[in-house]
Amino acid sequence: MQTRKPINIPVISAPVQENPLNDTSCSGSEIVALMVLGDSMEPEFTEGEILVIEMGAPTNEGSFVIATLNGEFIFRQLMRDEQLGWQLHALNPAYPDTTIDNLNEIKGLITHKKKSSSRKSVKYYVTPANA
Repeated sequence: MQTRKPINIPVISAPVQENPLNDTSCSGSEIVALMVLGDSMEPEFTEGEILVIEMGAPTNEGSFVIATLNGEFIFRQLMRDEQLGWQLHALNPAYPDTTIDNLNEIKGLITHKKKSSSRKSVKYYVTPANA
């Protein structure tokens, strides 16, 4: 029986970002994944589901989006109210809608979701590009 020699893997510190929200490398059609936390988007999205997000993608009214609000990321549905303007809408009625000044706060578009416990459970919210 042979023993393997340990492999030396260098560890390099990442550069420190002064403001990670403004200094993001997410642009264009970069794809990221996030896990749903909390119940603000129930019943459509439940805690633990994985969201696939296209950063910088164009959005429409009714799209599920990742936005920034008070320096933090928030997951909501983009809606338009004739009197109030653009709104970040929580599907769970226990959470209030939030008015945003413009669409610059929208950072990414939810393209689909997947249950973390199932390989086959995928639901699309945007038609895949190659479909």
